[in-house]
Amino acid sequence: MTKTLSLILFLISCVTVLGQSIDDPFSRKKMRKDLEVFKEIRLKANSGLYKYRTEQQIDSIYNWAEKEIEKSSTYLDFYNIICQLTDFEGSLHNDTDFPSKYWKNLRKESFGYFPYPIKWIDGKWRINYENGEIPLGAEIISINQQQISKIIQNLYKYYSTDGINTTGKRIGLRTHFSRYYRWNYGLTKEFEVEYKLPNSNQVYSKIIKSVAYSNYYKNFNTRYSKTYDQIYYADLDENKKYKYEQLNESTGVLTIYTFSMGNETTDEHKTYSKFLDSTFLDIKTKGIKNLIIDVRQNGGGTDPNDLVTYSYLTQRNFQENREAWVSFEKIPLIRYIDFWLPKFLRPIFVGKYNKEFQEEFPLVKNGKFYQDDNSQDHLVREPNINAFKGNIYIIVSPAIASAGSLFAAMVAGNENTLTIGEETMGGYYGHNGHTPLAYKLPKSKIEIIFSVVNLEQDVLKKSNQFYNRGIIPDFDVSQTYQDFIDHKDTQMEYTLELIKNNEK
Repeated sequence: MTKTLSLILFLISCVTVLGQSIDDPFSRKKMRKDLEVFKEIRLKANSGLYKYRTEQQIDSIYNWAEKEIEKSSTYLDFYNIICQLTDFEGSLHNDTDFPSKYWKNLRKESFGYFPYPIKWIDGKWRINYENGEIPLGAEIISINQQQISKIIQNLYKYYSTDGINTTGKRIGLRTHFSRYYRWNYGLTKEFEVEYKLPNSNQVYSKIIKSVAYSNYYKNFNTRYSKTYDQIYYADLDENKKYKYEQLNESTGVLTIYTFSMGNETTDEHKTYSKFLDSTFLDIKTKGIKNLIIDVRQNGGGTDPNDLVTYSYLTQRNFQENREAWVSFEKIPLIRYIDFWLPKFLRPIFVGKYNKEFQEEFPLVKNGKFYQDDNSQDHLVREPNINAFKGNIYIIVSPAIASAGSLFAAMVAGNENTLTIGEETMGGYYGHNGHTPLAYKLPKSKIEIIFSVVNLEQDVLKKSNQFYNRGIIPDFDVSQTYQDFIDHKDTQMEYTLELIKNNEK
């Protein structure tokens, strides 16, 4: 190979790599086109667009986006605009993603990332890493002269939750803080960090060097709290997704980490149903008076696992939702659907899904398409014969979402239930869920995903629950700093103490 040809190939490879960077220039003309398409998709396909926002509010944020484009120049600038629009809607099933070629380049970045994972502990953002340059448990005050509260506010847009909930965003931040910081502030060579040590008001300052993308995640995988919170990130075996333990003659604990156990046709669901039947028969036989339901790590799963479980915890007839609707009869804008088939073949397959939508949502009211009484979602279910009738204590957390939050909301609404923990990211009264659609913007190739079924959950109205929030606990309890250090479960210990006091 000649030197000239080698040089040409080298230059081509450099251009290819550089062309995959999120920091590359991106024309405003392309931004305007993609914003126009994004808005059209949202208006025609997203039933949750006005769930928590008025038309005036939605118009206002799109006016903001148009003005923001005039100040933008890079691919990342435009991605951040789309993230802000997506998060504003208020649905935890919303997602905005880079094309794979950009991800490939991001994962190769050798500097620019904050080194340490952080975690919300006792009302403060603290270092969640031992033996680093900043001590474990140190409270972060500022990074590069910006207050941590402002930084966190700027990063919220990358992790969507239901309504105006913010506690759930902490789940994304405890995992991906370094990535989100890079997306919002760009590649940063070093970080000037102001912090306080635990139980001290003295402010210290330390300049630390950035690390590679991969090194941050190595640090995250050896985070201090891993012993306590790893179950949330684990790929659980079938026999480890749930468990029951009797603590004493009057109290038991049912832990359900996920509802991802298949539907009625799967062996895994059938095994789970048998577990519930034998467990609640045992609870009834032994006269258990207090039942703790721990769903703090439950991010959702498949129907009807949540509903079958609730049938053992209620005395009322119930259904999955009171109403559910979509905003279209046929999937709109199929030319932008993110699908592997060539565009000219898509109508054939989309037609199949349109038929399913029309069968599931046959009622037309005010331009919306609703389920009717034939839907499984409206099937009236009865309490199980062995349903628990004692005192229920459900422990909740910001990690609870989707089917997990539907279940937790139904249980929290019971008259015999007390709720302990932190507000969930999933809504109490409803959410957008069930069926996701994925689109790809034509110029940026940014992938946008959202669930299209607008659901009103079959839950009881309560004065302490709000339409645009997650489940609000009766007792707001989070892990204390000392329990973080000692890997202790503050919420479980609080619940056990509450049961003891109530029994007195």
